[in-house]
Formats: sequence, C-alpha cells, structure tokens
Amino acid sequence: MQNSVLIINSFLHDKNKQGLLNIFNTSPQIKYKIGTLADIPHYDIIYSPSEVINSSLYPTKKFIFGPHFSVFPNPPQLHALQANKYKNSIYIQPSEWAAQTWKDMGAEQFIPIRTFAFPVNTNIFSPNEHMEYEKTDVFLYIKQRNPNEISQLKAFLALHNITTYKIFDYSKRYNERDYINTLQKAKYGIWLGRHESQGFALEEALSMNVPLLVWDVTSMNQEEGYNYKDVPATTIPYWDSRCGEYFHHLSELPEAFQTLQTKLKTPSIYNPRQYVLEQLSTEKCRESFMKMII
Repeated sequence: MQNSVLIINSFLHDKNKQGLLNIFNTSPQIKYKIGTLADIPHYDIIYSPSEVINSSLYPTKKFIFGPHFSVFPNPPQLHALQANKYKNSIYIQPSEWAAQTWKDMGAEQFIPIRTFAFPVNTNIFSPNEHMEYEKTDVFLYIKQRNPNEISQLKAFLALHNITTYKIFDYSKRYNERDYINTLQKAKYGIWLGRHESQGFALEEALSMNVPLLVWDVTSMNQEEGYNYKDVPATTIPYWDSRCGEYFHHLSELPEAFQTLQTKLKTPSIYNPRQYVLEQLSTEKCRESFMKMII
C-alpha cells in the first residue's frame, strides 16, 4: 500500500529537506508533493516543518510537525495543534536530547514528541577508497563558541607542534566542496561547536570516515552570541566510540588528545562511517519514517 505525503511548503532546513526527499525518492511506498493547505484533502499524511495547522479540522489525516516551530516549546502554537483531542498529530525533534528538552518543558501536554533523524547523504559524503596517499591533514571546525576556548585550543595545538591545519568557521559560510576535499585528506578533525539537535556537518565528516576530537558542550547557553536557557545539551547527539574522542572541560583535553593519537595508530579502532551507515543512512531513516507514520 502506498502512502501519500504532503510536505507543506514552509521553512525546512536545507539539509533536512534534502534528506527527506532522498527518503521519499527512493521509496516505492511513498508518493509525495510539496504543496499548500489547499492540497491537504488529497493526502493521507501532512508534514508541516514550521507552520501551525489546526489538525482538528482534518481528523482522518495524520500530521507531522517540526522541528522548526521554535527553539523551545511555544504553548500557544502547540495548543493550536489540538493533539490532545484528536490524537492525529506528532511533533518531531532530530535527536533524543532535543526531544527530551521539549518533554521536560511540558510540550507533551499539547502534542506527542517523537525522535526522527534526517539522513546524511552518504553518497556525496563518502571517502575515496582508492586514494594513493596517506591521510595526514588535520582540520579545525568552529561553530559559535567562546573566543577564549578557541584561543585555548589553538594554543594547545601549537604546544603539540600542530600549526598547519585548515579552519572551517560556520559563521563565515565555508564552501562545501572545499570541506569535502579537506575531509578526503584528513587524518582526523578537531571540533569546537555549539549544541546540535542533529549536527549535519559533524555527521558528514564522520560519513567520510574521519575520526573527530570534540570539545562537547553540556548546556545550550554555551553558544556564543545567544542567551539560551541553561538546559542540558550536546554537540554530538549521534555518536559512539567508533567516531573518535570527546571531552567537556579544558582540563580533559590532554588525555582525550593523547587517546586519539594512540588509537589512530591502529586504523581499525575508529570506523565512524560504519556508525553513520548504521544510524543515519537514507535506508535507516526511511525505516524510522515508515514506523512513525504507521
């Protein structure tokens, strides 16, 4: 049986949109259209990433909302979904910690919260298996973190004679092709990012089979330039030991760095691409989406 899905033409992060369309375009079980409210009567499942729709007007339809309504639950918006009455709506967040934050703030009194990760394009972000050179490069990725932390990290690298590395700064909107070319040659990456509900750029590095050393956050208010609530958060919502090493405080950096260097001497220890294929591939996320709409 084929499921018909209407994607409401409202704001959806470009990477999320690409991933969702990859799911739909490779699934014979789904037909879809990007449309408007006028198309709702003709579809079984309505996905609205950032626009409120009163789902009580369509009690026979299934509605999926999010994750772009707001950073934190907005009760007037959520109340308008009427989920408690009709039970025909869910709100998605891309990872467990983000979903739990909404639950902790009482969002489920208005609408059930579900976790759904958007897939990483593992075809575009794929290592060159036939390269004839040793991967020796290092890169540094920075995303809206305290300038003092950036200085401390660079000083640590200089102390260990790591002075030549490519820097990707999210705020300066780097070129994606340049990023891919760097990942093809990178032995490992060092990550100083903010909280992430999913974290595509980091997952794309992992998909290229590049181990990472991540200075993880513990709170949403560690993002430079914003004043979020002090709620638990992470830079790495999708991660296991195959992906690299992480730490939370500067004092933990030397041990994490040394562990990374030691394990890199045995190539089979880290295998971040395998983790991504298991957790974030189009096939895996398609399975999750199909379970969500049943």
